[in-house]
Amino acid sequence: MGDTAIAGGLRTARFAVAAVFGVHGAVLGSFATRVPWLQDHTSIGAGQLGLALAFPAIGSALAMPFAARIGHRLGTRTALRVLLALWTLALTLPSLAPNLPALCVALFAFGASAGMSDVTMNALGVEVERGLGRSIMSGLHGMWSVGALVGSAAGTLAAHLDVSARLHHAVAAAVLTAAGLVVCRSVPDLRPEQDEEPPPRFALPPRSALLIGAIGFCAVFAEGASLDWSAVYLRDVLDTSAGVAAASTTGFALTMVVARLAGDAVVNRFGAVRTVRAGGLVAALGGLLVVVAPHPLVAIGGFGLLGLGIAVVVPLAFAAAGHQEANASRAIAGVATITYTSGLVAPSLIGGIAQATNLTVSFMVVTALAFGLVLFAGVLSTRTRG
Repeated sequence: MGDTAIAGGLRTARFAVAAVFGVHGAVLGSFATRVPWLQDHTSIGAGQLGLALAFPAIGSALAMPFAARIGHRLGTRTALRVLLALWTLALTLPSLAPNLPALCVALFAFGASAGMSDVTMNALGVEVERGLGRSIMSGLHGMWSVGALVGSAAGTLAAHLDVSARLHHAVAAAVLTAAGLVVCRSVPDLRPEQDEEPPPRFALPPRSALLIGAIGFCAVFAEGASLDWSAVYLRDVLDTSAGVAAASTTGFALTMVVARLAGDAVVNRFGAVRTVRAGGLVAALGGLLVVVAPHPLVAIGGFGLLGLGIAVVVPLAFAAAGHQEANASRAIAGVATITYTSGLVAPSLIGGIAQATNLTVSFMVVTALAFGLVLFAGVLSTRTRG
């Protein structure tokens, strides 16, 4: 009976953490589809939009290293409840910004809350995976993609109906905050031993996180660029309507969902290295389709292949880091700082390249980095748990 109760508790914890991932993803999906609205509302060009979209990277990079200390001090359940609520409520900030400086400040806070809540929920996921003794991280990130899909679908509908992003994001933030508070009740409340030394207030990435973070860098750069610029790409390069442009973000999120939900079975069958190498080839093909697309449907298909190819990379990187270090939060914070900073900086770099050349050249860079997955996949062979 004792083993049965423990197994049941772990299953409940897995479902609760998966729901947290879903709520977290829905915030970003809700935001990404309304980036064109934010650009029009603040009357800024591609280069200025790229500058503004760098500020989530700055906020996230500066805040992530604090996550381990917050979790140690408050316990994982309370820390996650607070940090997730900050993230869901931060969704309202960008649409309230009247100009470029205010948008930069809003996106800084948006990125900071995203980073700390992300580290905490991934550390919880690694602990549950360790207890279950089998891979679940890809499935958890699949639930994040489900949330992003739901959020982006709602954003697509709002764009079709010409609903203000202020109203859309206010409603979404209220719903997601309430949902987050409910699901956090069932996550594990992990607390340190009384004699355990607390992590530093600002935990620098451990050395082991650097190599693992390199492959995450390639995947998350492609992800961040696709989420924030796919709609703009279709609107500006292929001259589509706002609704069709937003659908490209939804298509990208959909393939991420499918790949991540199937990812644990695929990785257990073929191994992390071969899975990521094959994904890199698929992602590079998708990038090429985006670059040469003569029609919006071809570009939407290209973004879908990009999502399919890069989907499992970040879950595998987090799992590898979490299993190699005694302090999973600190190791994941290190990898997340490298990888997610890449993803959050990507929109800014894409905008800068577009300002100097055009968006087609920007996505040539994305394609090259997607192919980098093929070259760097070997670092994931250090993962010790399947």
